[in-house]
Amino acid sequence: MSADIVTRVVDPLFGITEALVHTQESGVGDPAPGGRTWVADPPVRTHRWGLGAFFFAEAVFVLTSVVLAAAFGAPGVWSIVLMLVLPTLLAGGVAVLITVVRGNGPVQDFGLEWRWSDVRTGLAIGGVGLVTTTIATMLWTHWAEPGQTSTVSSVLDGVRLPPVVAVLLFLHVWLVAPLCEELLYRGLLWGAMERLRWSQLNVFVLSTAVFAIGHLEPARTWLLLVITIPIGLARMVTGRLTASVIAHQINNFLPALGLLLVSLGLMPT
Repeated sequence: MSADIVTRVVDPLFGITEALVHTQESGVGDPAPGGRTWVADPPVRTHRWGLGAFFFAEAVFVLTSVVLAAAFGAPGVWSIVLMLVLPTLLAGGVAVLITVVRGNGPVQDFGLEWRWSDVRTGLAIGGVGLVTTTIATMLWTHWAEPGQTSTVSSVLDGVRLPPVVAVLLFLHVWLVAPLCEELLYRGLLWGAMERLRWSQLNVFVLSTAVFAIGHLEPARTWLLLVITIPIGLARMVTGRLTASVIAHQINNFLPALGLLLVSLGLMPT
């Protein structure tokens, strides 16, 4: 691996550290020593949606989950997949639709655009987050009461899926669900708080807390807080959603792989 490639991957990590220190000393968005700006300036928001849009999209997720759970008393393979996939897709779709109807579209309102700098930042932060998440999960598993697990794992407990279905669910948990969740929490919610002119630090802290609580898994709330901190940092450092989506997907890879192996009967629950 060339020195240039190493620099491109590692540089964002040093940027995060300097960002946090410099933010305390000089304020968000001011140039760091050497003329580099590590924490993005909050954009001037011109969209016409606020916190109500986030709560509406979150309600779509919850209501869809409740309706599907009530409709499938004894769910089969495809109904399980539907319960796990459809609520997330609908909520993410609603988030995008809101930006189209009441804003400027997801590219401008969320910063959902492809930039290699954002990809590198997301990969770097996501890699660090994967390590911290793995350590935190091991500690949580050791201290948690027996039987406590994530919602997805509890739904798939004891279920053997056909290979095609298992792979589809793996791809959803790894790639699609992180995108949809980012559209909600660090898209709609983040943008709504920026529209209220809240500081970037407050936006970061509150979106992190709401993400952890919004999963409605009280036993795992503190673990979700650890998981979401690097993801929020990726959003704050770049000022765009792409980096946090990448970081979230990196973070979800091992859990998704574990679900794949368990659902195929290749690994014990």
